[in-house]
Amino acid sequence: MSKIRDEVLAANAKYAENFGDKGNLPLPPSRRFAILTCMDARLDPAKYAGLAEGDAHVIRNAGGRASDDVIRSLVISYKLLGTQEWFVVHHTDCGMLLFTNDDMRNLLASSLKTATLDQTGWRDSGGGPGSTEGGYVNWLTFSDNAKSVVDDVIRIRNHPLVPNDIPIYGYIYDVKSGKLVEVPEATTAGKATRWWREMHSNFRFPAAPSGPSAEARTLSSDR
Repeated sequence: MSKIRDEVLAANAKYAENFGDKGNLPLPPSRRFAILTCMDARLDPAKYAGLAEGDAHVIRNAGGRASDDVIRSLVISYKLLGTQEWFVVHHTDCGMLLFTNDDMRNLLASSLKTATLDQTGWRDSGGGPGSTEGGYVNWLTFSDNAKSVVDDVIRIRNHPLVPNDIPIYGYIYDVKSGKLVEVPEATTAGKATRWWREMHSNFRFPAAPSGPSAEARTLSSDR
């Protein structure tokens, strides 16, 4: 086995020794919220958001982008598991700012080996063959961090499977300070619409009429 695999299994064994009653945690997250954030190794949502096992859903991908699969996860999160608030958290010094869709597609077409970044940009350090399949993937890169948070919040907010009463907050995590910095435009765009909740919670079907219907009365009078 590799050294990394040995370390992971050893850490897991130690964790399992003190697992306690965590096996009794319920399936739905107890604090009823979800976080969409980046897969960057410097981000630890459990620490920066104060989470323990069973507290919240944490959905991660490259950039913390609102991809189709993220929408799938968020819809399951609220529809079946009861989350009521969502956070979109991007971060400073994100790797997604360092390349474009074309960069990624060209690198993959050249080689499937890991690329390197120097002062001139990205380049392949290994030989081919590569694959042009990368041309069919939207890598969801961005050049403006705050705008990407706004874009993702708006995409989630406007999705037809997302109810209007779930507030969506937009933040950028500062990798230098550990602080969450709000993106006000994103949080405004993600604001819940309270009338939607009130309308649906107060809606009642009208009672059926006890006497003859209006149509029946009209027919009767015509006779």
